[in-house]
Amino acid sequence: MRKILVLFAHPKFEHSDANQALVDAVSGLENVQIRDLYELYPDFNINIQAEQEALFEHEVIIWQHPFYWYSCPPLLKQWIDLVLEHGWAYGKGGIFLKNKYIFNTITSGGSKDVYSSLGRNRFTIEEFLRPFEQTAYLCNMRYLPPFHLSGTHRITDYQLREKAKEYQELILSLRDSAEISLPYTQKT
Repeated sequence: MRKILVLFAHPKFEHSDANQALVDAVSGLENVQIRDLYELYPDFNINIQAEQEALFEHEVIIWQHPFYWYSCPPLLKQWIDLVLEHGWAYGKGGIFLKNKYIFNTITSGGSKDVYSSLGRNRFTIEEFLRPFEQTAYLCNMRYLPPFHLSGTHRITDYQLREKAKEYQELILSLRDSAEISLPYTQKT
């Protein structure tokens, strides 16, 4: 059974039904730890050693966040900048994340259709997330496709429950499967 770490970053979590549903779906699962970065570091003063120890203990890492201006909220970006140090996460001696799995779980107000070459945003979610994929590559990690909950401004309660259930099933599969097959696909 793999240990999974969810690095959750949402500066206005109390206003996000979508993220609340996703967090609730995986909270309390055995071998799944959720670290709410805005709760832990409201002053942005990140405890690098504590974060590195948490990463070291887990095999699957999830960056969970709303999709802010085609990226992540500022605290998660700072977390990446500070915690993934040269000589620890990458570069000479940077072996501590090697072969761990990582991916993004994101929510967006826009529908999946607006994230395409023909959509208003002109690029796919995967294209916007390339910097995260490259970060994983630099750290010798295995980047998995993102889990995307789209259209949160118009989502029904039923649709939200179904996506939360799908997220929980994904986490359980990553935790319990003998092998993680790449790429896994998310239901549309």
